[in-house]
Amino acid sequence: MTAYLNALGVICALGRDKQEIARNLFAGDCSGMRSEAGWVPERSLPVGAVAGELPAIPPELIRQRSRNNQLLMEAALQIRPDIDRAIQTYGRERIGIVLGTSTSGIDEASESLGCYIREQQFPADYDYQQQELGAPANFLADWLQVSGPTYVISTACTSSARALMSAQRLLDLGVCDVVLCGGVDTLCKLTLNGFSALEAVSGQRCNPFSRNRNGINIGEAAALFLMSKQPGDSQPIALLGSGASSDAHHISAPEPSGRGAQEAMRKALNRAGLQPQQISYLNLHGTATQHNDAMESHAVAAVFPEGVPCSSTKPMTGHTLGAAGALEAAFCWLSLSTGNHEHALPPHVWDGQADPELPALNWVTPATRLSSIGPRYLMSNSFAFGGNNVSLIIGDAP
Repeated sequence: MTAYLNALGVICALGRDKQEIARNLFAGDCSGMRSEAGWVPERSLPVGAVAGELPAIPPELIRQRSRNNQLLMEAALQIRPDIDRAIQTYGRERIGIVLGTSTSGIDEASESLGCYIREQQFPADYDYQQQELGAPANFLADWLQVSGPTYVISTACTSSARALMSAQRLLDLGVCDVVLCGGVDTLCKLTLNGFSALEAVSGQRCNPFSRNRNGINIGEAAALFLMSKQPGDSQPIALLGSGASSDAHHISAPEPSGRGAQEAMRKALNRAGLQPQQISYLNLHGTATQHNDAMESHAVAAVFPEGVPCSSTKPMTGHTLGAAGALEAAFCWLSLSTGNHEHALPPHVWDGQADPELPALNWVTPATRLSSIGPRYLMSNSFAFGGNNVSLIIGDAP
């Protein structure tokens, strides 16, 4: 069954609505990445933060207040009319919610635990609901008052890509008519210090696939799709194929040959009924760590022997962890959107110094254009700790 992606709400370092994000994304604008102190002791690091005030959590849901839920709420507000129409059409019990996150409200929990250590009591506004991994989905269901299946998937950096796969399954099984799916993750000290302890964080803007690459930047984002069995009123874009694998090579390092990554990409192609040469663009996981970029280069070269236009968008947003899969699927959605009048693709932003030890890839430049003639098929990769791999194919619906 075709899973139509009928509406998109998105917020990240590139901007706070689809139009602003698309404009900055296709321009290769990295100005949202700013160096900040205070996250990691004695280091100032580039982070992809969302600037400005976020919407206030309603008073009746104040015990669920967290920055993570505020980011999610802003993305949902962008598509609130579409959500309300779906509720009116199908009923509240036929609307499901599947989200990915890795942080949830852990920053609020860390601050509150610090208060407890200092003062032997938690702050008055602390509630355990803020930090539960299921918190984003529960909050969204409570706020929208929908009662279909509601849950969170947390598989590190593939979380929200898996959420889209899981949402499609709910539609295929007839459990839901519409699923709100995507991901949300917030900047927090726990993740920044954790990656810093792994010596995986760069002190400069990340430089994916360069011989000079030296680590990731972290960002925050929310991306929320309205996935439906029925096409919407505008141009139909759909999740056409998906593939997942788990090579379980190592708790944090990728399997060097890219065997699991290849399996995920090939499964996605098989499920979409496509050949590699039919893919017009590949959004790479592209974290700019030594091992990930090497593994992904070998995997892409093996699956796409004739090449494929590709780029990593993480220099513009930072690595948004549990939100990355949905955010980068959203970038594919924006490339296919009727609002993309120039048929632009996200350019690959780096220093241009290729690593001679890696297979050469076909980098998207600002001049690269997507065909205006459909159907067009775009792939997005997400790879996570534990050898967890997901590839999605977003395209013009038949």
